[in-house]
Amino acid sequence: MNYNELTEDEKYVIEQKGTEKPFSGRYNDFYEEGIYKCKKCGKPLYKSKDKFSSGCGWPSFDDEIKEAVKKVPDRDGRRMEIVCANCDAHLGHVFEGEGFTPKNTRHCVNSISLVFDSKQKCCENHSIAYFAAGCFWGVEHYFKKLDGVYSVVSGYMGGDDSSTPTYESVCSGMTGHLEAVKVEYDCCEITYEELVKYFFEIHDFTQTNGQGPDIGNQYLSAIFYIDDKQRKTAMKVIDILSEKGYLVATTLYDASKFYEAEDYHQNYYERTGKIPYCHSFKKIF
Repeated sequence: MNYNELTEDEKYVIEQKGTEKPFSGRYNDFYEEGIYKCKKCGKPLYKSKDKFSSGCGWPSFDDEIKEAVKKVPDRDGRRMEIVCANCDAHLGHVFEGEGFTPKNTRHCVNSISLVFDSKQKCCENHSIAYFAAGCFWGVEHYFKKLDGVYSVVSGYMGGDDSSTPTYESVCSGMTGHLEAVKVEYDCCEITYEELVKYFFEIHDFTQTNGQGPDIGNQYLSAIFYIDDKQRKTAMKVIDILSEKGYLVATTLYDASKFYEAEDYHQNYYERTGKIPYCHSFKKIF
């Protein structure tokens, strides 16, 4: 794995588990909207909405991005160290029971272990995801429930682009398109990995001939990635599912042209008051 080059001061904290001086770090008194990433590997670790002022002299967070941080007891058993779950870079320590916030948790993090992406930069560069999980009505319905997702559009992707696909042509199976959704999201509120995990929790990704009662190639499970980072993230989550014993039928493809579906397919369940018939949420992660 390729890591970012570190200065000697960064190596002291990140690799040798040192501590920067209190009140000296860049992010101690810093409250812009965005996301904090690991300085060594670039993995997203904390969201700005979870940062608070504790007066301790180091950046404080009362929550981490799910599964981004590992907690490891110090050798003396007196404190709990926090490290990046991806590369084991030293971040700082976590304390509980201090009463600073309702979550009653304080991640005390060295600024030098972090790199910050502003909300504008983050959301301009990483704001689109494409998923196929059967009938797009249900997929759209569930993704709209997520905080950080501000637009979900039903459409078609992955087939023959010699002509614009329609619902009738896609259902014929002749175009090769899948019913898919385009998800626009704020990556400062929700990460791509969180979206991928949720995708697997709202449909039967082991079904090989469609989704639920909807049978046909247009209803197959797929992730369309827009770059190599998304591809690697999707593969990582699939590996986790395989380790859990699931036979994953989901296929990964390069994102191709997305065709927005007809108006009567958009917001279907919200408009009709019906409920999804082949999608439901099942907690896996």
